[in-house]
This record gives sequence, C-alpha cells and structure tokens, in this order.
Amino acid sequence: MNKRERVIAAFRGEETDHVPVCMWKHVPHEYWADDDKFVACQLNSYKVTDVDFVKLSGDKYFGWPAPVLDGITSAKQLYDIKPLGADHPYIRGQIERTAKIVKGLGGECVALYLVFAPLCYLRLQIGYPMMMQLMREDPEAVKYACSVIAQDVKHLVYGLIKEAGVDGIFYSLQNAEINRFTEEEYRAWVTPSDKEVLDYANTLSGMNVIHLCAWEEDRNRLSVWSDYESAVTSWSRFIDLMDIKEAKKLFGRTVWGGFDNRANTFLYTASREEIEQEVANLIEQGGKSGYILGADCSLHDELPEERIRWVVEASRKI
Repeated sequence: MNKRERVIAAFRGEETDHVPVCMWKHVPHEYWADDDKFVACQLNSYKVTDVDFVKLSGDKYFGWPAPVLDGITSAKQLYDIKPLGADHPYIRGQIERTAKIVKGLGGECVALYLVFAPLCYLRLQIGYPMMMQLMREDPEAVKYACSVIAQDVKHLVYGLIKEAGVDGIFYSLQNAEINRFTEEEYRAWVTPSDKEVLDYANTLSGMNVIHLCAWEEDRNRLSVWSDYESAVTSWSRFIDLMDIKEAKKLFGRTVWGGFDNRANTFLYTASREEIEQEVANLIEQGGKSGYILGADCSLHDELPEERIRWVVEASRKI
C-alpha cells in the first residue's frame, strides 16, 4: 500500500499493511505573517516526520474577526453579527494558503485541514469567561451568533475541499467539559451549529474527522457527540480516560490517538526503545483495522520531530 491507499483504507475501517501514523505540531508564530514560509514549514515537517498523512494547521486564523465581537459586553450585541462572506480575507487566506500546501504534497498523502466548530471560533475571539457570561445571559443570542458563523464556516469548508484540494476536514469540537454545560444545555445551545457545519462537510467528503478536544484535566461529556457522523474520531485517551478498545466500541468507527500530547509525558521523555514497545502495545490493542496512531491533540514545540518519526518507523515494522 502507498500512503494514500493505506489511509483511505484505515478511514474505511479496512485492514492495512501497517497502522498509519499522524501527529502534528502548531506552526511557529514567526511564520504566520509569510504564507510561503508557513507553507514551507508544513511541508518540511511532513518530510522530516514521514507521517502517513497530514493534519494542516489553521494557525493565524483562530479567532473569528467579526467587528461586533471587539469589546463586546452584552449578549444582545450578538444579534448584530453579520456574515463575513465567502470572499472575506479570513476565508480566502486559509483556502489559498492551503492550496499551496496541497500542491506541494503532490498527491502523495491524504491532507486534512483544521476547522473549528462555530462556538469554538467565538470563544477563540472573546475568551472563555466572556463566552460563558454571554451564554448565561442569553443562550439564544449566542446560538444566533453561532448560526451566522456556521454559514461562513461552510464557505470555508467548501473552498478547502473543492478548491484547495484537501481530502476532508479535521473538525475540532470543544466546550463539552462536564463542568461547563449539562447535556441538555449542550444539545440545545451548541449542537445545532456543530452539526450544521459537520453535516455539510459530510456532503462534500467522506474523509472527515471529528476531534474531541480536551483541555488539561477537564473531561468531556462524550455522550453529547455520540450521534455526530464522521469517518474517524480523534479522542483524548489520557484526559477522557478511555482506551482504544473502549473508544472503538463507543464511537463505532476508526479511532485516532494513543499518545499523551502534554509536555514532559512519555512521548517527550522515553527512549526510542521504550517508544517502540509502546507502539507495539498500542497496535496490539487497536489492531490493523479501524485504528490510527496519533496523540490526544497538538504536540508542543519542544518535542523534536525525530520522535514522531520514531513512532512512524516503529509502526512500519509491525
């Protein structure tokens, strides 16, 4: 199998010649202002690590640049939010930069692009405290704002898949920590915009991933995402305390993960021999169908990329 064949088979839950590997780091801030340097950084990381496919970064485009969100103080202001539109630089910039990376990959591997759920974009712009203040003040106003953002995110998704040429999106879901919302609140206030984007993405590609992002020690209420459709689920093994077999059973599809992404954990400190043994242990648990080796989330800057390659090379021996 070549890389594309291997990863497509894994996404379909089919047996592969070896378990594919994909881990990622953020692009350093000093490259954000220059698209050519940003593209070169992403392509170089792929070359150095030799991962089986790539999750492309959305660095520089995290917060949502709606003018109404600047200095927002009350939920009622959210009813003034307006769509950016498909031609806004925030959307076009991501599509055009990603197209350069995909061209540089030359069709060798599957490429996914990080897209956040609408409430995540809102939070990235105004911060958690304000997000929660507005939600408690008027959840319908937040829900309205997320519906407007979702319209723009769909423009982004369309351009990424149909124009830039990514195979699918890596859809980051957040805000489901057990201490943040009840299940009923999440389903009423957050799920509609989550699904609006995801369901649309699924009409464009069968290669989409949902990433169940976990923060520090805050466990997610995973049940709120139980009916979200995707080819693959990327989950947090170490924060949500769910091993591979449990994840495969719960999600009923290919799962992606295995290593702790947090600084100073095993992947950062273990010897090569220890990492090779852990790869063998993880593959024994996950098997060669319906499993992809990865980490809970983004790896920290201080992790040498050769350590990712150790995981890649270890998987190819099994």
